[in-house]
Amino acid sequence: MSAPSVEVRGLTVRFGDFEALREVSFALPEDGKLVILGPNGSGKSTLLRVLLGLVAPTAGEARLFGLAPAEFPAQQIGYVPQVKTLDRTFPARALDLVANGISRSWPGFFGGGEKRAAEEALERVGAAHLARRPLGRLSGGELQRVYLARGLVRRPRLIVLDEPASGIDAVGEADMYRLLDVYHAETGAAEVMVTHDWEVAFHHASHVLILSGAQVAFGAPAAAMSADAMRRAFGHVGHDHAMRAHDEVHRHD
Repeated sequence: MSAPSVEVRGLTVRFGDFEALREVSFALPEDGKLVILGPNGSGKSTLLRVLLGLVAPTAGEARLFGLAPAEFPAQQIGYVPQVKTLDRTFPARALDLVANGISRSWPGFFGGGEKRAAEEALERVGAAHLARRPLGRLSGGELQRVYLARGLVRRPRLIVLDEPASGIDAVGEADMYRLLDVYHAETGAAEVMVTHDWEVAFHHASHVLILSGAQVAFGAPAAAMSADAMRRAFGHVGHDHAMRAHDEVHRHD
């Protein structure tokens, strides 16, 4: 039996007197797609930082395919940050940003093999025509494609996405999820995504984790996104379409 792609047991994280996460425990199957939901300040970003090996737990542990995050090979993780975090004045091209996902160095410091891999990754996400365009001339949707190419360039086993649809329009968002689905179908890679979009959680994920400092719910979307769990996390239910879809599933159980 293969190890879960992500396993968290009794995870607690404190920063001084502030408790960002408390007693979080879940296991995501090897090829699972996890969406993390919760209000601002609920610990979503802290959990991502633990999985990326950037924050050490105060108590409990996290494992990636059976290994501690610090032991898991960095090249097997593809990270897609929020688009809005990039300084658009940075003097680099789309190709440079993707190649940086391999070399971790900037323009002029990557070799021919890295250049070819970056070009192939851009082609895979339909952005080959953007390769030599300066980052400052990319739209939000174009930049998100480039970031996705950067996250996939090393063919990772685990993709970590932090609000990847932030700053792009609905068409670009739908296309991004389609590309992720294609990559998942080709490779069986696991996926962990933070988003505020309940509908994406309901329709895109195999599993949903709801946080509000502590763990509120974890499981298949229809089970985890119950009206009670959403109310406990957010203080309201809202998002009628997602809740109607939830109710429709339960009517046929």
